[in-house]
Amino acid sequence: MTTISLAPHIPDRPSVDGLEEKWMQVWRENGTYTFDRERALAGGRDAVWAMDTPPPTASGSLHIGHVFGFTEADCIARYKRMAGLEVFYPIGWDDNGLPTEKRVQNYYGVRGDASLPYDPAFVPTQQGGEGRSTKASNQQPISRRNFIELCDILTVKDEVTFEETFRRLGLACDWAISYRTIDERSRSVSQAFFLRNLARAEAYQAEAPGLWDVTFQTAVAQAELEARDYPGAYHRIAFRAADGTPVFIESTRPELLPACVALIAHPDDERYASLFGTTVTSPLFGVEVPVVAHPLAEMDKGAGIAMCCTFGDLTDVQWWRELQLPTRSVITRDGRILPETPTWLTADLARRTFEEMAGKTTFAARTAVVDALRASGDLDGEPTPTQRKANFYERGERPLEIVTSRQWYIRNGGRDETIRAAMIERGRELDFHPAFMRARYENWVGGLNGDWLISRQRFFGVPIPVWYPVLPSGELDHDHPIVPDEAGLPVDPAAETPAGYNDTQRDQPGGFSGDPDVMDTWATSSVTPQIAGGWGVDPQLWEVVFPMDQRPQGHDIIRTWLFGTVVRSHFEHGTLPWRHATINGWILDPDRKKMSKSKGNATTPIDMLVENGTDAVRYWAASARLGMDASLDTAQMKVGRRLAIKVLNASKFALSFGESGEGGDPADAGTPADTGDALAALAAQVTEPLDRAMLASLADVVDLATRANEALDYTRALEVTESFFWSFCDDYLELVKDRAYGSSYGTDATADGVSPSQGAASARAALRLALDVQLRLLAPVVVFATEEVWSWFHEPAAGSIHQAAWPTAAELGPHAAPHTDGGEADVLTAVGEALAGVRKAKSDAKVGMRAEITAMTLVGPASQLDRVRMAEPDLRAAGRIQAMEYAVDDSLPTLTVRDAQIVPPEPRQRG
Repeated sequence: MTTISLAPHIPDRPSVDGLEEKWMQVWRENGTYTFDRERALAGGRDAVWAMDTPPPTASGSLHIGHVFGFTEADCIARYKRMAGLEVFYPIGWDDNGLPTEKRVQNYYGVRGDASLPYDPAFVPTQQGGEGRSTKASNQQPISRRNFIELCDILTVKDEVTFEETFRRLGLACDWAISYRTIDERSRSVSQAFFLRNLARAEAYQAEAPGLWDVTFQTAVAQAELEARDYPGAYHRIAFRAADGTPVFIESTRPELLPACVALIAHPDDERYASLFGTTVTSPLFGVEVPVVAHPLAEMDKGAGIAMCCTFGDLTDVQWWRELQLPTRSVITRDGRILPETPTWLTADLARRTFEEMAGKTTFAARTAVVDALRASGDLDGEPTPTQRKANFYERGERPLEIVTSRQWYIRNGGRDETIRAAMIERGRELDFHPAFMRARYENWVGGLNGDWLISRQRFFGVPIPVWYPVLPSGELDHDHPIVPDEAGLPVDPAAETPAGYNDTQRDQPGGFSGDPDVMDTWATSSVTPQIAGGWGVDPQLWEVVFPMDQRPQGHDIIRTWLFGTVVRSHFEHGTLPWRHATINGWILDPDRKKMSKSKGNATTPIDMLVENGTDAVRYWAASARLGMDASLDTAQMKVGRRLAIKVLNASKFALSFGESGEGGDPADAGTPADTGDALAALAAQVTEPLDRAMLASLADVVDLATRANEALDYTRALEVTESFFWSFCDDYLELVKDRAYGSSYGTDATADGVSPSQGAASARAALRLALDVQLRLLAPVVVFATEEVWSWFHEPAAGSIHQAAWPTAAELGPHAAPHTDGGEADVLTAVGEALAGVRKAKSDAKVGMRAEITAMTLVGPASQLDRVRMAEPDLRAAGRIQAMEYAVDDSLPTLTVRDAQIVPPEPRQRG
């Protein structure tokens, strides 16, 4: 039975300091946020609120953006739990992929090398080396298995720190429902999904040009691109038409001249109309290339005609594919020029020039080519400096190159209009919060120009679960991959043997070879609902959590995590993975740039939580609306801290008046009572107009906050609750203080013949009832201070406030029913307005609030004055007013105090 104590246990000097340590431990010991599986199964799908929370990247430390986004999600989870739903709130760690490998390389000073044997006794000579050079020459090469072991060790270490931070943030997730994207369960689910995609031809392999990071030595997907300004220079270079006439192009990448396969101009460009269908010869290299038309050529950029090289950028790839041009690649995977002269360069000058650039970096090769162009006279003028846009891997430091390689893809609509249309329709089925984020989803899907590249040439990831037969020639038969049975997952083809083979046949003719690649980390993160929800292993749980209710995440990963999850769920289940997507904004630094670990401008949150207090930080995060970017605002945190402190102090004040008094206690003092019965008994004792008015106003707040939370608008719920709370503290507590103590100032304590004891009982009951409701309204945001106060007047058997029922207007009694004309609810507003007038009069007179008013006139609309008369004794007590008169003036918009005769208070005695 939920119990309420009528004899509060209030500390002498309540403080927000130390509340986190106290209640974190209690929540951990009591399993406060544990998912009740049996209750969920008994209640069915409609009784569960299931969340697919983002697994943070386990590579170093959390940053303030995590605090921001997770707080917003947590507010919703806490409301749903108090609203009676069983909340499925797992926590995961994204611990595979390039970010982890980069951290391990820096931390231990190592790099993986698949050609090296495993060393079971290996111990890294460096630990904690963040910030050191990532150059391969400064890193110790170690075997693939040794490198993976270091990744596993460091991510586990990081995740312990992450959990401590999230616990201090007060996250109400179930820590028993956790996963790592590299653990056995995650690898099994990820590989099973891949095999099913492969069986349905949704996954396929192709050798094609693609974006390549020369630092990390891996392919990169379109969703991971970041366009950045990069210094360069335009070079005006002369090709020669058949009659020797120069045809000038302007290029920032002259080192790609030997890779040129065509010159391309817009079909409407009259300057080059006569050249379409002819050929020109490239300078230095003497290769004859066609001049062709394509609508992507920009007439107003440079010379209006561009060279197409295989490959300089993504436009080159599109031209190459659509115009069926030849392939003449000269850049290798390490970002250098081919070491040997290509066969298509036959002239002596061409071969000599290429020998000068062979094996060099693109920068050094560019210098060699420009020098040769000057010497040949084919460079018109000197290079003109410019800032060009270049594609970078979002975590990389050098521009991406385009390299031809064999990779795995999953169809996503980038090359199939039917799939694209289905993905757009899925986006329209999904409830985005805020709704305008749907446009970002649709723009991304509509702008796709290729399928989802999921293979990566790295080590710490989920292996591609296939092997290939090795033909007698020693070549791999990529067209007939060998796949494992799902029952045997997860597998590591680089270390395990397929059925029907033995390990002596590895990489031998007639044998097999394991696929060396791993999956993109998003390929695993895109199945987090299945990983956490028991897909394939716990059908009962899966039935009550899928499709999930909510996906909280940032808007920058709509294109990756959200879209990828929609794609995988669409193919496997024929449905959306969740009903709602709540999209949080970014945290911006003072330069209005996104804070992130990869950019090096992020703030570590633990110190901020300690310095400001968790409730203060949560208040700052919850004050930002979904989808809106926010700045790191310590001033807002100070407001939140002040709110948490006020919750403690106002609660102590409200609980300090003793029991209800005459009129009957709801139970004997100190005896626990059922919460519902106790609140009903309290509501029955509320008789005074001002008390009824306060509860009527609070009932409206309950309705507004409930509707806001049901719409997943936690910010609006906080706004209306906080606004009422401060009014409650500033006005109502002051107005009823005298009466609640059972005393009066210059008049009877109550009106209409009600005895002082009955007036005190009404005030005390209203205070206790209002406090109980307001604490629950604030609980999703101000988690520690509300829990602390709840424990003061609820017995331990009552449990946490975060397990209590969300308040309803009905709890506040019949006088709290909605009033179509404002009714009683406006009494508190009117009296509060009058009290503000009294305070202003004293301030204008430059006297303290303890000053007495021997006489005054309250002027204003008749309806407002009538409401003040209903609670005049409380106004007179709060304002220390001995006598007052009323004057009607319906032209005034507000109540005004006039002709106040004020007597300054006697100086306080010291000592």
